[in-house]
Amino acid sequence: MAVMRRFAPLIIAGLVLAAAPITGPDIPARVVEYVKPGEPPEATLVAVGDIMLSRTVGKRMRQYGAGYPFANTTSLIQAANIAFGNLETPITPGPEVQPFEMVFRADTEAAGALKDAGFDILSLANNHIPNLGPDGVLDTLHYLDGAGIMYVGAGKDAVEAGQPMFIIANGIVFAFLAYNDSDIVPLSYEAGAGAGTALMRSDAMVKAVKGAKNFADIVIVSMHSGTEYEPLPNERQTRFAHAAIDAGAEMVIGHHPHVIQPAELYKGKHIFYSLGNFVFDQMWSRETREGLAIAATFTRDGLVDIAYHPVLIEDYAQPRLLEGEEAAKIVEKATQGLPVDSSVTAP
Repeated sequence: MAVMRRFAPLIIAGLVLAAAPITGPDIPARVVEYVKPGEPPEATLVAVGDIMLSRTVGKRMRQYGAGYPFANTTSLIQAANIAFGNLETPITPGPEVQPFEMVFRADTEAAGALKDAGFDILSLANNHIPNLGPDGVLDTLHYLDGAGIMYVGAGKDAVEAGQPMFIIANGIVFAFLAYNDSDIVPLSYEAGAGAGTALMRSDAMVKAVKGAKNFADIVIVSMHSGTEYEPLPNERQTRFAHAAIDAGAEMVIGHHPHVIQPAELYKGKHIFYSLGNFVFDQMWSRETREGLAIAATFTRDGLVDIAYHPVLIEDYAQPRLLEGEEAAKIVEKATQGLPVDSSVTAP
């Protein structure tokens, strides 16, 4: 009579040792299954610059359809695991905004157009989201919620505006935080008991980054800061960005100057001080028509690759992906602060 005994499987460093029953006297049969570790999971974040859907851009959207601004870039945005940008327009019903007016407003169809384009999360921490007061902020949150787009840097109160948004992509946990520079906005734009944005207060940001690191693999900090149309970052940008990296952020993404500013590699982490315009009607200079989209690939341990995708805005509203020498010149401008051996690819 055969003796049959069962053994519990033993798992050691990827080896599954499963002991099979003994099939005969003193003739053990053992099955060893080797589970080879796979490549670490990766997720790609595409980030773009300022997205303004008012004035002439809004007019083009009414003329040609709400998706008109994104017609040439949707393939890039949709290919990302996470697509991020800075929405610089409150979404709320109201009268048409004329060229050169500085109080922005986008039609309610804009939320669906952003979703269709492929955007997953937007920074609302900027100097235009509160243009129409707390009601305009709340309307923007409402329409983005309805479209299924996440947002960060603004909220119905200070707690919501300052809290991180977590997104899991391919098993990698990302946390996003966004801040608005008090040097470029009135203090009334700050969220408190009512709706508003999160202002750039370093102590609060450091605390939020460290808290987010308890749950996230990758923390991304967005800042709306800098001097408009200046080709180099100012001291407030560099000080805040360095503090974010020191606190544990993997990357800082900046907006507001409306021109591309050189990136910096600080303690091995990338800081993009300004990605320039992505959708805007500032057609009066080459610099304000240029923008940069970045496609950053991460594992749980951090950044592994960056591809740069320069754009040029045409017809007051529509960015076009650049190639060849045109693209190379913009990549060079954006990466002049990076070492030559930095992991960078271009189209």
